[in-house]
Amino acid sequence: MSLTIKENNGIFLVQGSINTKTIAQFKNHLEFLLLYKKNLTIDIDGVSAIDRMGMNAIKTLNSMALTHKKSFDIVGYGCKAIYEDILESHSA
Repeated sequence: MSLTIKENNGIFLVQGSINTKTIAQFKNHLEFLLLYKKNLTIDIDGVSAIDRMGMNAIKTLNSMALTHKKSFDIVGYGCKAIYEDILESHSA
């Protein structure tokens, strides 16, 4: 499945799969937004699957946001699992 990212009232709706086939598009688009916006919120309600590469990309975006002192938020179904995975990787 392809990946689309659309803005709706300042929140970026991600739809499709975040995997090895779509990871470059996902990272490039969101890294650009993170650099040029004060904060970035993504809604993953429309994400059908995230593989390990997708999780690594989200962790990279989170680290990038921390480095640049920007807000990076993830909302939608599945965000708790992503949050726990990010916390687990920071405590390891």
